Amino acid sequence: MMKLTRLLLAALTIAVGCPAFAADPTPEQKAQWAKEAEERLHTDWAYLGRYREANAVMRAPVKGQPRIVLIGDSITQGWFDQVPAFFKGGRIGRGIGGQTTPQMLVRFPADVVALKPAVVQIMAGTNDIAFNTGPMTPDESKANIRAMTELAQANGIRVILASIPPADQYPWRPGLDTGSKIAAMNAWLKGYAAATGSTYADYWSALVAPGTLGMREGLSSDHVHPTPAGYAVMAPVAERAFNAALSRPAPTRVVIAK
Repeated sequence: MMKLTRLLLAALTIAVGCPAFAADPTPEQKAQWAKEAEERLHTDWAYLGRYREANAVMRAPVKGQPRIVLIGDSITQGWFDQVPAFFKGGRIGRGIGGQTTPQMLVRFPADVVALKPAVVQIMAGTNDIAFNTGPMTPDESKANIRAMTELAQANGIRVILASIPPADQYPWRPGLDTGSKIAAMNAWLKGYAAATGSTYADYWSALVAPGTLGMREGLSSDHVHPTPAGYAVMAPVAERAFNAALSRPAPTRVVIAK
Protein backbone atom coordinates (compact mmCIF):
# COMPACT_ATOMS: atom_id res chain seq x y z
CA MET A 1 0.00 0.00 0.00
CA MET A 2 2.83 2.41 0.89
CA LYS A 3 4.54 1.80 -2.46
CA LEU A 4 1.25 2.38 -4.29
CA THR A 5 0.79 5.66 -2.42
CA ARG A 6 4.28 6.82 -3.37
CA LEU A 7 3.69 5.96 -7.01
CA LEU A 8 0.38 7.81 -6.99
CA LEU A 9 1.97 10.91 -5.50
CA ALA A 10 4.75 10.77 -8.05
CA ALA A 11 2.23 10.47 -10.87
CA LEU A 12 0.25 13.43 -9.54
CA THR A 13 3.43 15.47 -9.29
CA ILE A 14 4.12 14.77 -12.95
CA ALA A 15 0.54 15.48 -13.98
CA VAL A 16 0.45 18.91 -12.40
CA GLY A 17 4.07 19.70 -11.67
CA CYS A 18 4.93 19.51 -15.37
CA PRO A 19 2.48 22.10 -16.70
CA ALA A 20 -0.27 20.90 -18.97
CA PHE A 21 0.34 23.87 -21.24
CA ALA A 22 3.79 22.60 -22.18
CA ALA A 23 4.43 20.59 -25.32
CA ASP A 24 3.58 16.90 -25.00
CA PRO A 25 6.50 15.26 -23.18
CA THR A 26 8.37 12.33 -24.62
CA PRO A 27 8.38 8.94 -22.83
CA GLU A 28 11.97 9.65 -21.81
CA GLN A 29 10.96 12.97 -20.24
CA LYS A 30 8.08 11.34 -18.40
CA ALA A 31 10.39 8.66 -17.03
CA GLN A 32 12.91 11.24 -15.86
CA TRP A 33 10.21 13.38 -14.22
CA ALA A 34 8.81 10.30 -12.47
CA LYS A 35 12.25 9.48 -11.10
CA GLU A 36 12.81 13.04 -9.92
CA ALA A 37 9.34 13.23 -8.36
CA GLU A 38 9.85 9.97 -6.48
CA GLU A 39 13.22 11.13 -5.16
CA ARG A 40 11.80 14.47 -4.06
CA LEU A 41 9.08 12.76 -2.02
CA HIS A 42 11.87 11.46 0.20
CA THR A 43 14.41 14.29 0.09
CA ASP A 44 12.54 17.59 -0.36
CA TRP A 45 8.81 17.07 0.05
CA ALA A 46 7.96 20.78 0.01
CA TYR A 47 10.52 21.43 -2.78
CA LEU A 48 12.46 24.02 -0.82
CA GLY A 49 15.25 23.56 -3.30
CA ARG A 50 13.22 24.88 -6.23
CA TYR A 51 13.97 28.55 -5.56
CA ARG A 52 16.84 28.27 -3.08
CA GLU A 53 19.49 29.68 -5.40
CA ALA A 54 17.24 32.42 -6.77
CA ASN A 55 16.31 33.47 -3.24
CA ALA A 56 19.96 33.53 -2.15
CA VAL A 57 20.92 36.10 -4.80
CA MET A 58 17.78 38.21 -4.43
CA ARG A 59 18.65 41.81 -3.82
CA ALA A 60 16.89 44.06 -1.34
CA PRO A 61 13.63 45.62 -2.57
CA VAL A 62 14.12 48.75 -4.65
CA LYS A 63 12.94 51.96 -3.01
CA GLY A 64 9.70 53.15 -4.58
CA GLN A 65 9.07 49.75 -6.18
CA PRO A 66 7.09 47.59 -3.74
CA ARG A 67 7.95 43.92 -3.96
CA ILE A 68 5.04 41.53 -4.55
CA VAL A 69 5.54 37.78 -4.24
CA LEU A 70 3.05 35.41 -5.83
CA ILE A 71 3.16 32.00 -4.15
CA GLY A 72 1.08 29.16 -5.53
CA ASP A 73 0.90 26.00 -7.59
CA SER A 74 1.04 25.33 -11.34
CA ILE A 75 -1.39 28.16 -12.08
CA THR A 76 1.05 30.65 -10.57
CA GLN A 77 4.05 28.88 -12.11
CA GLY A 78 2.31 28.91 -15.49
CA TRP A 79 1.68 32.62 -15.24
CA PHE A 80 5.43 33.23 -14.98
CA ASP A 81 6.28 30.64 -17.63
CA GLN A 82 3.78 31.90 -20.19
CA VAL A 83 3.63 35.63 -19.46
CA PRO A 84 7.01 36.58 -17.98
CA ALA A 85 6.43 40.23 -18.87
CA PHE A 86 3.76 40.37 -16.16
CA PHE A 87 6.49 39.75 -13.56
CA LYS A 88 8.16 43.13 -13.66
CA GLY A 89 8.54 46.02 -11.30
CA GLY A 90 9.22 43.96 -8.21
CA ARG A 91 6.84 41.06 -8.91
CA ILE A 92 8.27 37.66 -8.10
CA GLY A 93 6.80 34.29 -9.04
CA ARG A 94 7.10 31.47 -6.53
CA GLY A 95 4.69 28.92 -7.96
CA ILE A 96 5.43 25.20 -8.07
CA GLY A 97 3.28 22.85 -10.09
CA GLY A 98 1.28 20.26 -8.18
CA GLN A 99 1.72 21.83 -4.75
CA THR A 100 -0.78 21.73 -1.94
CA THR A 101 -1.25 24.17 0.95
CA PRO A 102 0.89 22.18 3.44
CA GLN A 103 3.81 22.25 1.02
CA MET A 104 3.42 26.00 0.47
CA LEU A 105 3.25 26.58 4.22
CA VAL A 106 6.57 24.78 4.71
CA ARG A 107 8.32 26.92 2.11
CA PHE A 108 6.55 30.17 3.04
CA PRO A 109 9.39 31.45 5.28
CA ALA A 110 12.02 30.96 2.56
CA ASP A 111 10.01 31.81 -0.56
CA VAL A 112 8.01 34.71 0.87
CA VAL A 113 9.01 36.09 4.27
CA ALA A 114 12.77 36.10 3.66
CA LEU A 115 12.27 38.10 0.45
CA LYS A 116 10.74 40.98 2.45
CA PRO A 117 7.86 41.79 0.11
CA ALA A 118 5.30 44.50 0.72
CA VAL A 119 2.58 42.15 -0.52
CA VAL A 120 2.11 38.41 -0.97
CA GLN A 121 -0.56 36.83 -3.12
CA ILE A 122 -1.50 33.34 -1.97
CA MET A 123 -3.21 31.22 -4.62
CA ALA A 124 -3.74 27.73 -3.25
CA GLY A 125 -6.23 24.97 -2.74
CA THR A 126 -7.03 23.32 -6.06
CA ASN A 127 -4.49 20.55 -5.46
CA ASP A 128 -5.79 20.02 -1.94
CA ILE A 129 -9.16 19.21 -3.50
CA ALA A 130 -7.35 16.84 -5.87
CA PHE A 131 -5.65 15.11 -2.90
CA ASN A 132 -2.24 15.57 -4.54
CA THR A 133 -0.39 14.89 -1.29
CA GLY A 134 -3.05 12.69 0.25
CA PRO A 135 -6.64 13.14 1.45
CA MET A 136 -7.38 16.55 2.96
CA THR A 137 -10.48 18.13 4.42
CA PRO A 138 -11.53 21.71 3.66
CA ASP A 139 -10.82 22.61 7.29
CA GLU A 140 -7.24 21.39 6.92
CA SER A 141 -6.77 23.55 3.82
CA LYS A 142 -8.25 26.55 5.63
CA ALA A 143 -5.90 26.03 8.58
CA ASN A 144 -2.88 26.14 6.28
CA ILE A 145 -4.13 29.30 4.56
CA ARG A 146 -4.75 30.89 7.96
CA ALA A 147 -1.20 29.99 9.00
CA MET A 148 0.30 31.56 5.87
CA THR A 149 -1.80 34.68 6.32
CA GLU A 150 -0.83 35.04 9.97
CA LEU A 151 2.83 34.41 9.19
CA ALA A 152 2.78 37.10 6.52
CA GLN A 153 1.00 39.65 8.66
CA ALA A 154 3.25 38.99 11.64
CA ASN A 155 6.13 39.99 9.36
CA GLY A 156 4.48 43.19 8.18
CA ILE A 157 3.41 41.78 4.80
CA ARG A 158 0.05 42.69 3.28
CA VAL A 159 -1.92 39.66 2.06
CA ILE A 160 -3.91 38.98 -1.09
CA LEU A 161 -5.98 35.82 -0.97
CA ALA A 162 -6.61 34.70 -4.53
CA SER A 163 -9.67 32.72 -5.46
CA ILE A 164 -9.12 29.29 -6.93
CA PRO A 165 -9.82 29.51 -10.68
CA PRO A 166 -12.82 27.53 -11.90
CA ALA A 167 -12.31 23.89 -12.87
CA ASP A 168 -15.14 21.49 -13.65
CA GLN A 169 -12.75 18.53 -13.77
CA TYR A 170 -9.16 17.51 -13.05
CA PRO A 171 -7.63 15.51 -15.92
CA TRP A 172 -5.27 13.73 -13.52
CA ARG A 173 -8.07 12.86 -11.06
CA PRO A 174 -11.22 12.05 -13.07
CA GLY A 175 -14.54 11.71 -11.33
CA LEU A 176 -14.00 14.20 -8.51
CA ASP A 177 -16.59 16.83 -7.63
CA THR A 178 -14.34 19.81 -8.27
CA GLY A 179 -16.45 22.81 -9.23
CA SER A 180 -18.68 22.98 -6.16
CA LYS A 181 -15.75 22.41 -3.79
CA ILE A 182 -13.82 25.22 -5.43
CA ALA A 183 -16.84 27.53 -5.16
CA ALA A 184 -17.23 26.70 -1.47
CA MET A 185 -13.56 27.35 -0.74
CA ASN A 186 -13.70 30.64 -2.60
CA ALA A 187 -16.67 31.76 -0.52
CA TRP A 188 -14.62 31.06 2.60
CA LEU A 189 -11.54 32.83 1.18
CA LYS A 190 -13.57 35.95 0.44
CA GLY A 191 -15.00 36.03 3.97
CA TYR A 192 -11.66 35.29 5.60
CA ALA A 193 -9.96 38.04 3.59
CA ALA A 194 -12.53 40.54 4.82
CA ALA A 195 -12.15 39.35 8.41
CA THR A 196 -8.34 39.67 8.41
CA GLY A 197 -7.93 42.94 6.54
CA SER A 198 -6.60 41.10 3.49
CA THR A 199 -7.48 41.70 -0.15
CA TYR A 200 -9.52 39.17 -2.10
CA ALA A 201 -8.61 38.68 -5.78
CA ASP A 202 -11.65 37.26 -7.57
CA TYR A 203 -10.13 35.44 -10.53
CA TRP A 204 -12.94 32.88 -10.45
CA SER A 205 -15.64 35.34 -11.50
CA ALA A 206 -13.48 36.69 -14.31
CA LEU A 207 -12.79 33.23 -15.75
CA VAL A 208 -15.96 31.20 -15.18
CA ALA A 209 -18.33 30.36 -18.01
CA PRO A 210 -21.84 31.66 -17.22
CA GLY A 211 -24.10 28.99 -15.80
CA THR A 212 -21.23 26.54 -15.21
CA LEU A 213 -18.45 25.81 -12.75
CA GLY A 214 -15.77 25.63 -15.45
CA MET A 215 -13.65 28.13 -17.36
CA ARG A 216 -14.86 29.94 -20.44
CA GLU A 217 -13.91 28.44 -23.80
CA GLY A 218 -10.35 29.26 -24.81
CA LEU A 219 -9.21 30.39 -21.37
CA SER A 220 -7.92 26.99 -20.25
CA SER A 221 -5.82 24.31 -21.90
CA ASP A 222 -7.21 21.43 -19.85
CA HIS A 223 -10.10 22.72 -17.67
CA VAL A 224 -7.61 23.78 -14.97
CA HIS A 225 -4.58 25.68 -16.30
CA PRO A 226 -5.12 29.07 -17.94
CA THR A 227 -3.93 29.73 -21.47
CA PRO A 228 -2.24 33.06 -22.31
CA ALA A 229 -5.75 34.33 -23.04
CA GLY A 230 -6.79 33.20 -19.56
CA TYR A 231 -3.90 35.03 -17.97
CA ALA A 232 -4.82 38.13 -19.97
CA VAL A 233 -8.24 38.00 -18.29
CA MET A 234 -6.61 37.52 -14.88
CA ALA A 235 -4.14 40.39 -15.24
CA PRO A 236 -6.58 43.28 -14.59
CA VAL A 237 -7.92 41.44 -11.54
CA ALA A 238 -4.37 41.12 -10.25
CA GLU A 239 -3.57 44.78 -10.90
CA ARG A 240 -6.63 45.89 -8.93
CA ALA A 241 -5.74 43.53 -6.09
CA PHE A 242 -2.13 44.74 -6.00
CA ASN A 243 -3.22 48.38 -5.85
CA ALA A 244 -5.85 47.65 -3.22
CA ALA A 245 -3.38 45.76 -1.04
CA LEU A 246 -0.73 48.46 -1.32
CA SER A 247 -3.27 51.09 -0.34
CA ARG A 248 -3.73 49.35 3.03
CA PRO A 249 -1.43 50.10 5.95
CA ALA A 250 1.22 47.45 6.42
CA PRO A 251 0.41 45.08 9.29
CA THR A 252 2.30 45.69 12.50
CA ARG A 253 5.34 43.45 12.54
CA VAL A 254 5.60 41.13 15.52
CA VAL A 255 9.06 41.36 17.07
CA ILE A 256 10.15 38.20 18.87
CA ALA A 257 13.12 38.45 21.20
CA LYS A 258 15.94 36.06 20.39
